[in-house]
Amino acid sequence: MTTSQRKIVIVGGGTAGWMTAAALSKYVPPSWRIELVESDEIATIGVGEATIPPIKEFNQALKIDEDDFLRKTKGTFKLGIEFVNWGAIGESYIHGFGVIGRDLGTLSCHHYWLRRRLSGHMDDLCDYSINTAACRQNKFLRKRTDMPESPLAEIGHAFHFDAGLYAQYLRGLAEGRGVLRTEGKIIQVSLNPESGAIASVQLNDHRVVSGDFFIDCTGIRALLIGQALGEPYEDWSNWLPCNRAIAVPCESVEPLTPYTRSTAHSAGWQWRIPLQHRIGNGHVYSAEFMSEDEATSILMGNLDGAALAAPRSITFTPGRRRQTWIKNCVAIGLSSGFFEPIESTNIHLIHTAIHRLITLFPTDTIQPADIAEFNRQTQFEYERIRDFIVLHYKATTRNDSAFWNHCRNLSIPDTLQHKIDLFRSSGRVFRENGELFGETSWIQVMIGQGILPTAYHPFADRLSDAELARYLDDLRSVIGKCVGVMPTHAQFVASQCAA
Repeated sequence: MTTSQRKIVIVGGGTAGWMTAAALSKYVPPSWRIELVESDEIATIGVGEATIPPIKEFNQALKIDEDDFLRKTKGTFKLGIEFVNWGAIGESYIHGFGVIGRDLGTLSCHHYWLRRRLSGHMDDLCDYSINTAACRQNKFLRKRTDMPESPLAEIGHAFHFDAGLYAQYLRGLAEGRGVLRTEGKIIQVSLNPESGAIASVQLNDHRVVSGDFFIDCTGIRALLIGQALGEPYEDWSNWLPCNRAIAVPCESVEPLTPYTRSTAHSAGWQWRIPLQHRIGNGHVYSAEFMSEDEATSILMGNLDGAALAAPRSITFTPGRRRQTWIKNCVAIGLSSGFFEPIESTNIHLIHTAIHRLITLFPTDTIQPADIAEFNRQTQFEYERIRDFIVLHYKATTRNDSAFWNHCRNLSIPDTLQHKIDLFRSSGRVFRENGELFGETSWIQVMIGQGILPTAYHPFADRLSDAELARYLDDLRSVIGKCVGVMPTHAQFVASQCAA
């Protein structure tokens, strides 16, 4: 790279492109220019309307006012995800953000809950988290940092929003900081004949956009990383059986729920994401076990309101690029890999890739060590998220369809099997090397889907039966009282960020 007039070219817009442009435009030095190339003819997938709490860090880094952002994206709040019919038909649980109960001594609350559970007391783990308890009553409040001893200080939240409007919002920020948007469809990618790095892209009107560093935000097409540079894609279909989705919005209904719902069907699952102006819906399924017509019929028959558009079909392959940074090209978004949106990870993976790129941004000469570290961290992140998603399919007692029989008998990664075995034997789970999902997430999904430990940590026996009952009953009572004073989700949205 030369030391003057260097240029970053972001190929592709949508959520990934404009998140990248908005973030880089805030941090790159003046010697770098940023140009984003996108085609109005190419639609984005745009179904990623649900997020997880780290999205707040991304928005805060860009000085985005939360209420303003929610008004302009017609967004709502999210306290967690409800899973219906996953472990068994008729069962449900909530994977909530935030904490479970309050730790006592050196132990987390769930060990005390397990002790009482193993003695025959069948209370619901959801009652011990303010997030999950609030979901059950459709309540919402931002965490009260002025009440550090209260469960109200432990509320964790994310958002539901219109992904297209979010991209427009970020485009305004990026262009305000000098990002140049070029509209046009790319028909050719040219490589440097000596280095093999990307030199330029050519548009259908013969314009040529050259650059020093390229970011592939072209979605599943992976125009740069896959088509031009030929980076192989690791297919994880042997662990993740779903490969199709049907998406459709419908009219809103009451109440306005502060959570995403995931309802398992006979060959996949249905998402429900409530926004201010509509509900986003989709049916993720396996084409090996269900036809598109049947999948569409199931989705359309399980909408809460009238459909607002024709259903749209999406084809995907679960997995990731073997490497996501090659030479002078980094893939961000679906060009780097794809997970079904069961745990709302795709927008988060855009965020972490941007953060990783900023941390390892190249000097005058791109260093192989930086590329290797970027790819190492990305591989670890993807593989551990993969394990968490596979858990949802593996941990089931359903035997009502060929699909669920297949899932129950999946051969799973050793890293996931280790986590399941450790938890089943002793109730222990550990977060490793900054993996995305922490102990609370694993605990809620494993217990929610029927993986119940046969033992708890022996230190939980330091309490007498009466002390144990008082500790747990007090926790549940205090959380219940806190939820009781919270406004409904609809009331909070109306008062703070109505579109």
